[in-house]
Amino acid sequence: MEFSNMNHLDYDALNTLRDVMEGDFPLLIDTFILDSTERLQKLHTIINSANADLIRRSAHSFKGSSSNIGAIQLAALCASLEKKALDGDLVNLDQDLRAIEQEYAQVENLLRAMLQVSR
Repeated sequence: MEFSNMNHLDYDALNTLRDVMEGDFPLLIDTFILDSTERLQKLHTIINSANADLIRRSAHSFKGSSSNIGAIQLAALCASLEKKALDGDLVNLDQDLRAIEQEYAQVENLLRAMLQVSR
């Protein structure tokens, strides 16, 4: 089954990954979900510490993994947080993190739905 709705995910990229990864595609998705959960927990801790460099690096890392999986809006939100930290703008980071968490929840649900179809 091909997915074409691109509100939260780049399904062309995901379908290509699924074709390339074949039987390991579910492992890739499961790993992304597990890693993302850990990244969100880490971001909570780091944002509370107000360490701009740690926030920037953590957001950059989450942006990269999100981009690799085709989570385009999630990657964009992480890029925005990364830029704010790079600029030393540490105001209202909790709002940025909430937006990232909300988008991640959408992405996770869509990826799990895609896995149900793939398995």
